[in-house]
Amino acid sequence: MSDASKTASSRTPFFIDTHSHFDAAEFDADRDAEYGRAQAAGVALQIVPSITRDNFAAVAATCTGYPGCLPAWGLHPMYIATHRPEHLVDLRAQIAAHRPVAIGEIGLDFFVRGLDPATQTHYYVEQLKIARDFDLPVLLHCRKSSDELLKHLRQIKLPGGIAHAFNGSAQQAAEFIKLGFKLGFGGAFTWPRANHLRRLAAELPLESIVLETDSPDMPPVWIGQGRNAPGELPRIAAELALLRGMTVEDIAAATTRNARERLKLA
Repeated sequence: MSDASKTASSRTPFFIDTHSHFDAAEFDADRDAEYGRAQAAGVALQIVPSITRDNFAAVAATCTGYPGCLPAWGLHPMYIATHRPEHLVDLRAQIAAHRPVAIGEIGLDFFVRGLDPATQTHYYVEQLKIARDFDLPVLLHCRKSSDELLKHLRQIKLPGGIAHAFNGSAQQAAEFIKLGFKLGFGGAFTWPRANHLRRLAAELPLESIVLETDSPDMPPVWIGQGRNAPGELPRIAAELALLRGMTVEDIAAATTRNARERLKLA
């Protein structure tokens, strides 16, 4: 357990942000302050995924400078124009040199136009193989692509992972859960008109839910179109507690336990 975890463990509630791009340029001006705000709010750990090979250094620097940040290495499907075959070799080397908590952010995006499905699938499958070889869970980008993601997960056996910003059906959720996945919920479900997401957040098994911010993206309703940040996670948890008729403390305990289990955190 990190020093940050030990310090925060004396506080309740204790939160893990399972998806935070805290290395992003949007935090360059006030990263120290936002990290302190998150820690003070009980967000003791953030999982910081990479998006390209060139992004590895920024993620590494962030996780070195802030002990509550833990890296995940991966090549994001929205950046296929940037990825090259040799970047998969570099990814293996990065994992071998600096073992992460997961491989991510990887996956498929069938919502954004102009992202070739075949190229996305190639990088997705190759990274699943890397995760299998290193016995690591994956952080999945799953926008409008759950069935295709699941097809390959059934073929390449992994120690599970997290379906980030899950937005599929209850049936797809059940299939991810069968394969050892937790389902990530963040600011998107806090919007009153997000009826499908709110229903999923309220009705899916609590033991399969983890919390995330996707900072600086996926802002909750009280931020509007502004920058999201890890320090918003407790309020997101409070919204989930309200939906499920539970206390924030119970939501925090359950989602933290789920994240620790899936990401093999001490």
